[in-house]
Amino acid sequence: MKILISGLKGFMGKELYALCEKGVRGAEAAGGVDINADGSEPVACSKTFADAAPADCIIDFSHHSATVALFARALETRCPVVLATTGQTPEERAVIEAAAKEIPVFFAANFSLGIALLIELAKQAAAAMPEAEIEIVEAHHDRKLDAPSGTALAIFEGIKEVRPAATANLGRSGYGKRTPEEIGIHAVRMGNITGIHEVIIGTANQTVTLKHEAHSRALFAEGALAAAQFLIGKPAGLYDMKSLLA
Repeated sequence: MKILISGLKGFMGKELYALCEKGVRGAEAAGGVDINADGSEPVACSKTFADAAPADCIIDFSHHSATVALFARALETRCPVVLATTGQTPEERAVIEAAAKEIPVFFAANFSLGIALLIELAKQAAAAMPEAEIEIVEAHHDRKLDAPSGTALAIFEGIKEVRPAATANLGRSGYGKRTPEEIGIHAVRMGNITGIHEVIIGTANQTVTLKHEAHSRALFAEGALAAAQFLIGKPAGLYDMKSLLA
């Protein structure tokens, strides 16, 4: 399968290109798109999607601000999209949802199988311990722009499926007792942390802690290629890690 890498010159774009060079999951790099393209790239790379090479799937590891242009190209060429960026605005989310009615789109906050399992385990624990209080703590490198992480929010949304009354308290501050419904979500930014997500579920008598730690960002590139392989040939729709696991 031929992959167009959006954000080729970024860290994840380079990781993805390296996997394509190795032929992981039968992938090869058809080309790239990067606003910083200067001709030094190892594969044909354009600054805009209008000049992008044809491909079987687009994998986006750039920035959410590229969403509109990316999907304009994808819709024009009827090309599936694996969206591996977070922080989309409501307007950009609307573009994604509209495009998914016409082409297959894989959209996940985190492309780690371990994180997908963490969410399922957190849901089970939250349901089994209905009186427990829950906190989510995530840590990433000091260059990450969005906080809390999209993955932390995905964990919260997963728990909310079994606790519909749950409310998010982002970076708790101020004065006042926590409510039974709230789930605290806290962000740490420092150094070169690849990604740590921890869910703490506790009562007065016991605590369950679920933790996932990424050792290398290459795992996200691997997950994105697995998503692309899954997506090619699928009908239009919005897919995620649940779809892949199923």
